[in-house]
Amino acid sequence: MRIISIIFFAFLLLGCNDQSQPTQKPIRPIMWAKVSLSSLEQIRTVSGIVAPVEAAELSFEVSGRLDSIEVNLGDEVKKGQELARLNQRSLSLAKQSAQAKYQQSKASLADAENSYNRYAKLIKQGVVSQSGFDNAKATYDNNISAVDVAKAQVDIAIKDLQDSVLLAPYDGIITKRTFEPSQQVSAGQLAFEIEGEHGLEIQVLVPETLIQQLTRHAILAIKFPVLPQIKMLGRVTEIGTRAESANAFPVTVVLQSENSLLRAGMTAEVEFIFEGVGRTGHKGPAIRIPLTALSAGLQQKTYAFVYDETTQSVRRTEVQTENILNNEVYISSGLQQGDIIATAGIAFLLDGQKVTLIDYTTQRFN
Repeated sequence: MRIISIIFFAFLLLGCNDQSQPTQKPIRPIMWAKVSLSSLEQIRTVSGIVAPVEAAELSFEVSGRLDSIEVNLGDEVKKGQELARLNQRSLSLAKQSAQAKYQQSKASLADAENSYNRYAKLIKQGVVSQSGFDNAKATYDNNISAVDVAKAQVDIAIKDLQDSVLLAPYDGIITKRTFEPSQQVSAGQLAFEIEGEHGLEIQVLVPETLIQQLTRHAILAIKFPVLPQIKMLGRVTEIGTRAESANAFPVTVVLQSENSLLRAGMTAEVEFIFEGVGRTGHKGPAIRIPLTALSAGLQQKTYAFVYDETTQSVRRTEVQTENILNNEVYISSGLQQGDIIATAGIAFLLDGQKVTLIDYTTQRFN
């Protein structure tokens, strides 16, 4: 019994001399990124309408009844191909009448010329009076004018006959047809619409706040809401000098490639990218960082955590924000090119805290 008491007392002494070892806090790994200078871009998206580069409304230049229509909606046509024809009976008769009057006026001119030449000889011989010669000359001059008028009437009749056949002005596709055979058509009344095969363009109205930033031949990004998988580039070819509705200026942007899914009349979204001005008036390069790399402080101050390679810790640094674009923030001061910043878990970091950088080169498997 005495031996057991001694052993118990010895263990009690050893327990009193045992000191607890302090636990070491684990070093937190952080997501990180190395920052670099970037231009302070601003993007404004403006809606526009897809339209053909080449399009025209076709109509007859003479009135008449439609005899035939050779094309339908959506047909492809070639330059000079017949689209429709008016009844030509009355036009042919008008041409014949004009030609007959022309021949008659030429015969009258021949008689007047002979009479004038005869009077010109006789006046020199003193056989006829001066008034008789003057009348012969006036008749001759009038007949010359009558022949010119009759010839012009023939040309007009021939042109009217030619205009009774509507031809395609260039290769393209018929996008609209407004008449059926046997209908009466007036001169200048819309009959067809045709679109050429020279590509598509975007017609957009640009606000007055952006028009000064735009230049001809600028390349812009274009998206289509109904076709989100399609993204194309367009070149500015026309910039209007006079504002239209809502103080917006017409601008034409020609697509630089083709896509069979696009149709005239679709909605397009044109992105205007230009060098911007920050909210503090800053111009020029800025540092672009993820929105998740920022933390808010008192008095509307904003901070980022910068990694110090020497101490292997992060330093809470105040930064000046200028603009936000696509979940990225433009910083004008507080960071330097090449700085390494924490990009996630900012709420759990402290100023001076020891951290390690996650190795992005290591491949991880779930």
